[in-house]
Amino acid sequence: MEFLFFLSLAILVYTYLGYGLLITVLAKMKGKPEEAPLPEPLPFVSVIVPCFNEGPDLRSKVHNTLALDYPEDRRELIFICDGSDDGSEAIPASFPEVTTLFSPERRGKLAAMKRAVEYAKGEILVFCDANTVLNPEAIKALVRPYADPQVGAVTGEKYILVDEGDAASSKGEGVYWKYESFLKRMDAQWNTLVGGAGELMSYRRSCFEFLPDDTILDDFMLTMKIAEKGNRVLYIPEARASEYASANVEEELKRKIRIAAGGWQSISRLPLAANPFHDFKLWFQYVSHRVLRWTLAPFLLPVLLVTNALLVVQGAGWGYTLFFIGQLAFYGLAFLGYRLRNAPVSIKGFFVPYYFYVMNYAAVLGFFRWLKKAQPATWERAKRAGGG
Repeated sequence: MEFLFFLSLAILVYTYLGYGLLITVLAKMKGKPEEAPLPEPLPFVSVIVPCFNEGPDLRSKVHNTLALDYPEDRRELIFICDGSDDGSEAIPASFPEVTTLFSPERRGKLAAMKRAVEYAKGEILVFCDANTVLNPEAIKALVRPYADPQVGAVTGEKYILVDEGDAASSKGEGVYWKYESFLKRMDAQWNTLVGGAGELMSYRRSCFEFLPDDTILDDFMLTMKIAEKGNRVLYIPEARASEYASANVEEELKRKIRIAAGGWQSISRLPLAANPFHDFKLWFQYVSHRVLRWTLAPFLLPVLLVTNALLVVQGAGWGYTLFFIGQLAFYGLAFLGYRLRNAPVSIKGFFVPYYFYVMNYAAVLGFFRWLKKAQPATWERAKRAGGG
């Protein structure tokens, strides 16, 4: 019993805290690389925005894309609206500076991305979501690292906008992404990123891979396939994609279940990354940062609680009792967060236990959805806080 308790505890602590500390030490020991100068001439860039039923908000996205600080003769803007049935495809089509692609057939985001790539002329492909706002310097920041021929992909920072009156999902997601962004920065500084954020991703065209249309996590799989081939994936926080969090916990849960199901699918399709003899550093990052979160950790949380309770009943010692009380307090805060999930609570970090619970609950549900092959590759436009 004690062995199972300590094994569960060790894996969970390493997954959520230990790896973060270890990769930070490794990154600091390596040091920050010197910033590369902007390549001259600037590479020709294709900015591709996959859209699905974005409604009138799409006009703001077009204006934001047109305002990007990158020479007009070195870029093209492509909005692909395949499958939309709300008429929003007419919005980008009304701008002469934008190439609009539209097919009534809905085949999913990745299929739309691949179709847009066939039209694109850029040597650098930049993808961003239709519900994000990019800072004007984003594209210049993304192309800078491509001066290194080993760099195959560069991702920007996903920034969650949180208002004081937002619900639990927004505040919990904001805290989570601050930590996740820090890990991404350390990962890339030490070796390579293990999975980019689709809100703002760029690829060297020669490294872009045409994955199967049923791929659920296109951004994760594309960057991991690039890393498997020995190319680096970098993280540039100066390129920022800002968006509001999910409007409520129900919306966030749907998104997290989809990500978890896609995580299991990805694990089944990345044999090289899972092989420590192929690339040990990549394997170490992949297993530590991704695989453990999607596979063991969610299932070990109840194991830790149950084994701890049994050890307390057996009178194993006061240390186990204190730890069990701590676990109960944590889940009590998660339950309180659930009850207050739609209430404006200004205490920083208050909703973190609840968001942590939702993440792991979604990971378990995502596993069974993947097992049943019940997760489609097509995506629904998520309802966002802030009216987005």
